[in-house]
Amino acid sequence: MSGTTMGIFAIIVVYILGMIGIGIWYSRKNNDVSDFYLGGRKLGPLVTAMSAEASDMSSWLLMGLPGVAYLTGIADAGWTAIGLAVGTYFNWLIVAKRLRRYSAKNNSITIPDFFSNRFRDKSHSLLGISALIIVIFFIPYTASGFAACGKLFSSLFGISYIPAMLVSAVVIVGYTALGGFLAASTTDFIQSIVMTLALIIVVCFGIQIAGGLDVVLDNAAALPGYLSMTNLHDASANTAQPYGLITIVSTSAWGLGYFGMPHILLRFMAIEDENKLKISRRVASVWVTISMAVAIFIGVIGYSMTKAGAIEALSGSDSETLIIKTAQLLSGYGILAILFAGIILAGILACTMSTADSQLLAASSSISQNILRDVLHIKMSEKATMLAARLTVVAISVIAVFIARDPNSSVFGIVSFAWAGFGASFGPVMLFSLFWRRTTRSGALAGMVSGGAMVFIWKYLVRPIGGAWNVYELLPAFLVACACILIVSLLTKAPEQEVLDEFDSIA
Repeated sequence: MSGTTMGIFAIIVVYILGMIGIGIWYSRKNNDVSDFYLGGRKLGPLVTAMSAEASDMSSWLLMGLPGVAYLTGIADAGWTAIGLAVGTYFNWLIVAKRLRRYSAKNNSITIPDFFSNRFRDKSHSLLGISALIIVIFFIPYTASGFAACGKLFSSLFGISYIPAMLVSAVVIVGYTALGGFLAASTTDFIQSIVMTLALIIVVCFGIQIAGGLDVVLDNAAALPGYLSMTNLHDASANTAQPYGLITIVSTSAWGLGYFGMPHILLRFMAIEDENKLKISRRVASVWVTISMAVAIFIGVIGYSMTKAGAIEALSGSDSETLIIKTAQLLSGYGILAILFAGIILAGILACTMSTADSQLLAASSSISQNILRDVLHIKMSEKATMLAARLTVVAISVIAVFIARDPNSSVFGIVSFAWAGFGASFGPVMLFSLFWRRTTRSGALAGMVSGGAMVFIWKYLVRPIGGAWNVYELLPAFLVACACILIVSLLTKAPEQEVLDEFDSIA
């Protein structure tokens, strides 16, 4: 291992040890499962905002998004970013405060808890199904994070993918199982800062290596459809392929997913004061918009770096290593450059860790808190419950590691499917639960099941037909779920007065 590589390795090790140290520190502050899963509702507005968005901006921010822009231009990545930016803003605007108030009123510490308590579901069917949905979609989502870490260390240090991925998983599981929600939120806040620094360094260095901003823009403009929001660049034929209205609507529908993301919604439930959510909304919306725009621009810069001969041409899933290649190139320019390269690579690690830890906690709570305790009625002491929570984090990680064993898996593809699953299963139910008092338990259950099922049906049966049917599965699944909630709620008995009174008190 060269001196440059050793320097980068040392920086990353220090960063990892810092995250583990935070986990150890907060392990002393977890007195019960409420602290472990929701931090005792003590998050400040800045930590709430940045931890929510860092947990959202998984490895696809510094790997998937630049990779897509590098290969096909700005349209696909751009419309995705626009949808996500709009979704972020409205999620904070209309969901955050009411969910914080409602979840505190009915004493809910997980999303399945909230759905069950909201509708007074004595059968626990809502709780059990929502917990299973979280497990089904979060395990592959977590696996994508482990895969991203494996790709990072494998390409950087020349070690085998599997050992690299395993070490990454052990670190993430370590501080999450120790420190719980407060550790995850604090590390996510720190990681959002590291991600921001990484983006800034890559842009500045990339433009310099490519020959300047004018060169970057001229090179991109010379490619048919590359800088168009209505065309995709086809590198194999060097032509522009139409990016039609249906595709634009489909891609922008990514924003609908926010209303159903458990790891983001939990941040809304955990803030110490609902009146501070306005600060959080502004910080989160600005950071998300700027970070995604910069990530897309990095993809554009990457093409000019390839043309200048600074990095080799990347194709397929290799395009997701663009920032890694840039960091390796930067590290050859001296000691200070090694430090900057280490920050870039720590930024990629931060993207992955900040999402994986939150997903692990959400999935763990669904099993240990909702399935074992509430559905199966397994009685445990507070100490035993905490132990079960930590063991569940480990068990879920083992399954995710197994799924992530293939180094050729696409980070963007896995995240896309899991995002659709949560958005369609939980998004409509969350919105109707918060804003329509006539919503019934049966309606919520119908929406949850139909949304999740339609994601699979559309993805594997309808979308392969192509043409007008080639729509991102989140959009049709979301609409089907909304229709089912509305129709079934109107056809079933109205909610009990107790449920209506609680809704009115929140509204």
